[in-house]
Amino acid sequence: MFWNIVFWASLALIFYTYAGYSILIIVLSFIIRTPLKRDHFLPFVSIVISAYNEEKHIQSKLNNCIELDYPRDKMEIIVASDGSTDSTDEIVKKYAKSHSGLQVILHRVEGRLGKTAVQNSAVKLCKGEIIIFSDAASMYDRNAIKAMVRNYADPTVGAVSGRYTYVKKEESSASSGTVLFWKFENFIKTRQSTIKTVTGCCGCIYSIRKKLYTELPPHIISDLVEPLTILKKGFRIVFEPEALAVEETAGTTRNEFNMRIRVIVRGMNGILYMRSLLNPVRYPYVAFQLLSHKILRWLVPVFCITAFISNIFLVDRLPVYLISLTGQVIFYLLAIVGIWYDSKLVPKKILYIPLYFCIVNMASLISIFYLILRKNVVTWQTSR
Repeated sequence: MFWNIVFWASLALIFYTYAGYSILIIVLSFIIRTPLKRDHFLPFVSIVISAYNEEKHIQSKLNNCIELDYPRDKMEIIVASDGSTDSTDEIVKKYAKSHSGLQVILHRVEGRLGKTAVQNSAVKLCKGEIIIFSDAASMYDRNAIKAMVRNYADPTVGAVSGRYTYVKKEESSASSGTVLFWKFENFIKTRQSTIKTVTGCCGCIYSIRKKLYTELPPHIISDLVEPLTILKKGFRIVFEPEALAVEETAGTTRNEFNMRIRVIVRGMNGILYMRSLLNPVRYPYVAFQLLSHKILRWLVPVFCITAFISNIFLVDRLPVYLISLTGQVIFYLLAIVGIWYDSKLVPKKILYIPLYFCIVNMASLISIFYLILRKNVVTWQTSR
């Protein structure tokens, strides 16, 4: 009886995390719609670009900023260099001199402090009413800024997240899995926003009202926690699908895996930092989202392990348990084969989902141990 309960409870939690929650959100979005005032609104904006050794992309990023459909006299660009050791800083300085019609500022932070720390420092220089956070390799659609800031015509809005789509850096199953995952993730964010609010933003394209910015500890992931501080202040976060950013995937399985660990560890620390929002009495919708869309996702590898172990104890009882165990074994073997194919850069469509599922959940499992051991991942390495 015990193993039956463990097995079916584990499967139920996995199903709810990946399918049940999404179905529930979609249904609720057709029942509950929170009005949003969008209007023509052109405040002064500060674009903060976090960069570490981005000499390959920073010129293209600055050119991309110039091409944005937004008044030059209402926009400034601050490149926050996290102790770059390549020619990133020199490129920005030359660009600032050659484009006098656009305010381009290099803000170098010494000591290799990490993205959150350099953002904290750069925000102090910002003159904009709205601050837009970007990455050096993220290219914005021409109308992205206008699409984001029009939402601030609604005084209840404190932050706006754009939508980002991945393009494959190279042909690999891991890259294809990333592309599929984020297409679905963007759809769910749209539904969450329709109901009331989202709880996190896309790190390479999101914005906030400067007056609401909260300085965060360096080990905290800003694109999750900064929006949560705004929710706690009583403001809403909107997902704007027309504010589009394009970025390359991490590429290889190894790069995707390392990136996932960094993001998840910092996300876990972020939830602990903002744990008061998990109170379902004071913050019912926010707590529901954080539990269903963050915490349970990170716990899926634990549910997978308990499902597999309990299935072994049940395999000789009913045919359904033999079938389920066989299915799990095949699924994990496909992921292992996917790793081999990725090393040869030969993508196979049948391997996309198993490989990406295992990458993400193995990263979550390692992140849990990192959290227990209080091991933080503050800085990042440019892998593109």
